[in-house]
Formats: sequence, structure tokens, C-alpha cells
Amino acid sequence: MHKFFRVFFWGLLVSFLGSLPLGTMNISVTQISVQTGIRDGFAFAWGSMVVEVIIVRVALITMKWITGQHRLFRFFEYITISVILFLSIASFVAAYKMSGFASPLPIRSLDPFWWGAFLSLTNPLHIPFWIGWSTVLMNKNILRHDPVEYNWYVAGIGLGTLLGFAIFIYGGNFLVTMIQQHESPLNCVIGGVLLITAIIQIKKMIAIPSTIRYNK
Repeated sequence: MHKFFRVFFWGLLVSFLGSLPLGTMNISVTQISVQTGIRDGFAFAWGSMVVEVIIVRVALITMKWITGQHRLFRFFEYITISVILFLSIASFVAAYKMSGFASPLPIRSLDPFWWGAFLSLTNPLHIPFWIGWSTVLMNKNILRHDPVEYNWYVAGIGLGTLLGFAIFIYGGNFLVTMIQQHESPLNCVIGGVLLITAIIQIKKMIAIPSTIRYNK
């Protein structure tokens, strides 16, 4: 049971922290909760979470095969690092331009649950984000190729996503105002963390061949 709880905890932690940086999803849930109420905000969050969990679970099914394909796995590593670097550069550019964020919710007639599901389904970062983090956890022997562990893992991911959204739902206008006032330094911090993460991953890729790291 301890190993299952550990997998659950890491899924929750990564998902929770990954929900905090500003983006379309958390700004949308904030706008909904402010304009139409907390209930609709949580409906949006549930829709987003359900789709994310399904995407992650499907991705995990293919992880064992992918990890056996060393060249393909190496390709995913490059993709993940490229995405991290892109997000880092985008954060620094946003901080330099001091650009604010606009309302990402053009469709107000759609049910909040389905709107959350739609935005989550069209989010291009789900797969590289979770393949990248799942790879890290597998390398640390925290997550293993076990369907039961996968279920605990995605359960933690689902709860972490809801907890992350809850901060934006209950924070409402106050949170948005505070973020807007400190957006530039926040973008710098996010960019710096992402850049450091990318550098560490690049150093690991250079220092340790993938054929060694992914064979037990």
C-alpha cells in the first residue's frame, strides 16, 4: 500500500504544481467562477480533469513499449526538452514585453463541463508534459509498469488538477488582480525554473546513454 500511496502522491504533486502557472485553463476557470459561480467553475474543472486523466492513462498504456524503443524514447526526450525550452523563452518574452493576459473564454453558451473538456482535449502540452514527468518517475523507480500503479497515479493526477483549479476558483478576482500586478517577475521566475529544468535534463541525456537508463 505504501508504494501505491507514493505513486498517488507524486501524481498529485506534479499535477497540482503543473496547474499553477498561468495558462488558458486556469484563467478560464477563474473567469467562469467569477462570472457564473463556483459551481460552474468546478464543472469546468471536472471536465478538464476527466479528459486529462484519460489522455494520461492512454499514454501510460504505451509507455512500456515506448521505453523499449530506445531511439523513439530518445526522440520523446528531445520533444519534451524542446517544449520546456519553448515555454521558458515564452515566459521571458512575456516578462520583457510586460504583456497582460486576455480572456480566453469566447464561448459562454457552452456548458462549463464540456467547455473544460474541450479545452483540455485541445491542449497540446498534455502528452509531452506527462510523458516527460512519467519518464522521470520511472527513471527514479517511483512509477513502474504496473496497471494498478498506473490507476493510483492517474487518481493522484486527477485530484491534483482539481486542487490546482480550486485555488483559482476560490481566489477569483483577487488572485487575478494580484497576478496581473506581479506578472513580469512571475514570468521571470517561471522562465528561470523551466530553463534550469531543461539544462538538467540535457546534462543527464549527455552523461547517461538512454540504453543504460531505461534497461532495468
